[in-house]
Amino acid sequence: MLISAYFRLIRAGYVLAREGALSMVQGLPPALAPLKLGIWLGRLVERPSVRKTGHVERLNKALNRLGPTYVKFGQTLATRPDVVGPQIANDLAGLQDKMDPFDPSLVPAILLTALGPKAAELTELSPPIAAASIAQVHRSRLVPASGLPRTVAVKVLRPGVEARFMSDIESFYAAARLANRFVKSTKRLRPVEVVETLDRSARLELDLRLEAAAISEMAENIKDDTGFVIPSVSWDHVAQNVLTTTWVDGIPIRDHAALDAAGIDRKALAAKVLQNFLKHAIRDGFFHADMHPGNLFADRVTGDVIAVDFGIMGRINRKERRFLADILYGFITRNYRLVAERHFDIGYVPKDQSVDDFALAIRSIGEPLHGRTASDISMARVLGQLFTITDLFSMQTRPELVLLQKSMVLVEGVARALDPDLDIWTVAEPVVGDWLRKEAGPLGRLQDVKDHFDVAVDAAGRLPVIIAQAELALADYHANKARPRDKLLRRALLGLIIIAGATLLATLWRLLGF
Repeated sequence: MLISAYFRLIRAGYVLAREGALSMVQGLPPALAPLKLGIWLGRLVERPSVRKTGHVERLNKALNRLGPTYVKFGQTLATRPDVVGPQIANDLAGLQDKMDPFDPSLVPAILLTALGPKAAELTELSPPIAAASIAQVHRSRLVPASGLPRTVAVKVLRPGVEARFMSDIESFYAAARLANRFVKSTKRLRPVEVVETLDRSARLELDLRLEAAAISEMAENIKDDTGFVIPSVSWDHVAQNVLTTTWVDGIPIRDHAALDAAGIDRKALAAKVLQNFLKHAIRDGFFHADMHPGNLFADRVTGDVIAVDFGIMGRINRKERRFLADILYGFITRNYRLVAERHFDIGYVPKDQSVDDFALAIRSIGEPLHGRTASDISMARVLGQLFTITDLFSMQTRPELVLLQKSMVLVEGVARALDPDLDIWTVAEPVVGDWLRKEAGPLGRLQDVKDHFDVAVDAAGRLPVIIAQAELALADYHANKARPRDKLLRRALLGLIIIAGATLLATLWRLLGF
């Protein structure tokens, strides 16, 4: 299995190099300098047409041939023309929802196997409306036994996609292990843990019942919001490989000409995309983690954002939400000391580094961004500077935040494309500032008390277990006539009780606000 993973990795490297993927890699940070030789050698097999024109139109087909996880990577690159260049981004845009569909004649049998008699209620099945790496979507007329007929979207997983995904992930694990072993500068990036995060995400995406549940949870979270619309689920027509939702009709968010013709304010639409993502991440801790343009539409009448495809969702806890909010607010208010301290608090930067020096490094990134629109900012240069700083301060990757970071790159790219004059900080401030003000207010303090109380209850619940385990250990020694050690064991038991009691008292102390 391991040998086959390395073989697939070598094949993928050759195919990507042949089709021009390495032409996108320019200006490597010093930490990745050892990779320059490999990139130079890889470009020796590049097609002459790529060298001559700089076009990588064949790359999207190559990514599709390699597997669905490679397609996901291409989808992300397609949202960042400021990083890979507009021509390459345009060449990769077809990966978002215009891939070759699988044979539509297979769909009726798939539906019958998955849904049983309920499949007969899905009538007038259309040819594929959209096809991506994981699944394809058909329009259908749902005629339920009770209720009114309605138009629905039927999403069907590609046959065999699970096996392809697992093969991709195995080769990614192989690459991560190689990086850990031979490229010392990548160890702090924890590549194996990052792949584990992607692995979990992929396994969840391959069960459409979980996607249906994600839609349901997000619908509850945003029921009182405006500006962001999602479909609803027809639960009687959901299975592991089939998802049926209400049909949403909108203008693809990447079709700028159609948006302009419909009179939709693209600046307002960009703000809605960015603000709603931040709202979901910071307020709810649950966000759409695959917001590439193929999954976003604009309502023709209201101009609201319509989102589809909830297979990849991100979730962050309250501490991580506070970290994100503080980081953004620190940049908005130019409080770089706050940004630096939060990086230390959450463990991004080792404690042996200097907070003041790190704050200075953060200032060197933040100051040039203020007062500038998106079109004035080279995100490729910013990312390169960020990577240099992460190496300088031995920063560690937090795998649980990988989906959040990837999603922020996607969302910022989508918003930037809609509004090149976007001022990210001005747009983000209302969401971030409102949430932080609520956190500092009575409701936020009540939540803090609840969190501390939960910890106290948990500590109190563990105390009898600790004592019981210590008593069992003492009884075991008694049974073996280890009399000379009784005094030592009693002291150990007393120590355990004191430690447990101190933990409980410390928690109560925090609970009371001292």
